[in-house]
Amino acid sequence: MPLRAPPSTPPELRLDNQLCFALYSASLAMTKVYKPLLDALELTYPQYLVLLVLWEQDGVMVSSIGERLFLDSGTLTPLLKRLESAGLVQRTRDSGDERRVRITLTDAGRALQQQARAVPECVRAHSQLELAPIQVLTQQLQTLRSTLAGKPPSMPPPVSPPPVPQATNPRKAP
Repeated sequence: MPLRAPPSTPPELRLDNQLCFALYSASLAMTKVYKPLLDALELTYPQYLVLLVLWEQDGVMVSSIGERLFLDSGTLTPLLKRLESAGLVQRTRDSGDERRVRITLTDAGRALQQQARAVPECVRAHSQLELAPIQVLTQQLQTLRSTLAGKPPSMPPPVSPPPVPQATNPRKAP
């Protein structure tokens, strides 16, 4: 039986025209770039993200880390336990509220920051982009994420050009 030619696919249904697929496939490619870099640090990508948060601000609550990384506590807790087992963080129950857990870096966790400093530049080099376009793309993706999450970023309203003055006819009386 001969193969039939597929029906013509409308442009809006072509795989390469899908924003979601471009984001998904770029994410997969980015993860492949990060893997050997993080393997050298004995970290997974989610663990690296947690450490990035803690290197910015140490001693934060699990809930704050979850909000920052868009992860729920069910995902975050086992990840934090593995970081604690590796000797990189310490988990401490809040004395005022036992349900709250504070995460602090250990000396080893702080020391790992120095080793991790090369990671962003290695990733940038793999991307073959200069820093300025990376910053623009990052901002666009953050805006997209906020919009899709129903939290439009706080931005000033667009500036409208001033109205064009209407030419007046000096022969007509107002």
